[in-house]
Amino acid sequence: MDNFFHAVLRGPSRGFTLIELIVSVALLGALLALAPAAYGDWMASQQLANHARLLTETLDLARSEAIKHGYRVNVCKSSNGRRCDDRAGWEAGWVMFVDENRDGEIDDEQQIIRREGAAPAQITLAANRPVADYVSYTSLGHARLLSGALQMGTFVVCKPGQNAIKVVLANSGRARMEKTRDRCA
Repeated sequence: MDNFFHAVLRGPSRGFTLIELIVSVALLGALLALAPAAYGDWMASQQLANHARLLTETLDLARSEAIKHGYRVNVCKSSNGRRCDDRAGWEAGWVMFVDENRDGEIDDEQQIIRREGAAPAQITLAANRPVADYVSYTSLGHARLLSGALQMGTFVVCKPGQNAIKVVLANSGRARMEKTRDRCA
């Protein structure tokens, strides 16, 4: 009888049964198996968004610098960070420079404002014809081709398995990001 009262006063056992322990370990194992895939997908989407944001910020800065300097400011594709390269893709990198003589080339005496290196692995950056080779801002902040024609267009930033992000250059010269449901191949 003394043992009975002692057990009642102590309350129920606070341990786990073998079945509870096995189920808990199995659930933990399943979560750990799924976590790397979800983390990798999240990292890929962040890389993609960061690169699209970097391009948008570069175009916004180029517009601002053109107004500030009172000269054309160009952003062009560049694989070496020193010269414009029409054969390179935008994912190879780009250079932003003050184009005082309006020839679209980086001369030795012209100021380079920003250099951006190659995009992270597997990120592609395609552009339609008006912005395929360069973007040029006038001293009023308008995007215009070197010929003086209106320049607006769309960049598509992609990474396999992710939804594409568009960077749209409007006729005002402003750039904006636009998320899409288009899956990158």
